Amino acid sequence: MGGQHSIISGVIAEGGQRLDKALAEASGLSRERVKALLGEGRVTLGGVPAAQASVKVAAGTAFEIAVPEAAPAGAAPQDIPLVIAHEDADLIVVDKPAGLVVHPAAGNLDGTLVNALLHHCAGGLSGIGGVARPGIVHRIDKDTSGLLVVAKTDAAHEGLARQFADHSVERVYSAITAGVPKPLAGTIRGAIARSSTNRKKMALVEEGPHGPRRGKHAVTHYRVVEPLDGAALVECRLETGRTHQVRVHLASIGHPLLGDPVYGRSPPRLRPVLAGLGFHRQALHAGVLGFVHPVSGTALRFESPVPTDMRELLGQLGSNRLQ
Repeated sequence: MGGQHSIISGVIAEGGQRLDKALAEASGLSRERVKALLGEGRVTLGGVPAAQASVKVAAGTAFEIAVPEAAPAGAAPQDIPLVIAHEDADLIVVDKPAGLVVHPAAGNLDGTLVNALLHHCAGGLSGIGGVARPGIVHRIDKDTSGLLVVAKTDAAHEGLARQFADHSVERVYSAITAGVPKPLAGTIRGAIARSSTNRKKMALVEEGPHGPRRGKHAVTHYRVVEPLDGAALVECRLETGRTHQVRVHLASIGHPLLGDPVYGRSPPRLRPVLAGLGFHRQALHAGVLGFVHPVSGTALRFESPVPTDMRELLGQLGSNRLQ
């Protein structure tokens, strides 16, 4: 346990609880942070090292936690304009433009949403795991526009992550598909995993009698909002939130997103329309995001209008909703 650290010590007040829960209550740290510190061997009970989060602990047990200083973020703060739908002491909701990568990775080490958040929040961001970085709880693809929430505190991060895990977050996307899905409303179910032939793609995989054999269970509810000229404006409500879920699911029923370079070619007669508009991304927008504030308990719901490039495409396809 090298490096600078601070010591939190005390006594477990209530017995019979899991160690991670008891320590979180006694120390003021988040439960996820406690689990990480247990895994790093930074917790002792009565002077004896402890590592198991699930072990039950007796009342009156003395504990000591060595909390290391947060490591500096790998990403650098950058002054990149952000559209903020909501911000408070615990979280921030961003309306992300198409083309902005959420998190630095190989090939995109800067110019990302994380770089922008590090500048905007000036260090006031979730540090779960001991790293001074933004609490990215969920992501949307680089070329998908719309709303996402980022945690500014560990408590918010933990609470939001729990809501995403139990699928209680409202997430509604606007999509423009090739052709008109039939029936006009329905549910697409199919487990999603990384493609075995192309590691940059996701794919549907078979589900066995006891759930997916591999991959993650995924459910998308859709309805056609407006049939268009060789296309359709479709609303997609996510019951789960898997990587590329809407793109994979709509392509699986024969109606890929217009402009999607990965999961389906646009119909030949619509390609000149896309080219004329310079539309080179999947036509997908995260327009609604609703959740319970993880600290205050207030129900929050945000809406983002369809962005200009998708509105122009809808106009070219004969939409009456823009009049």
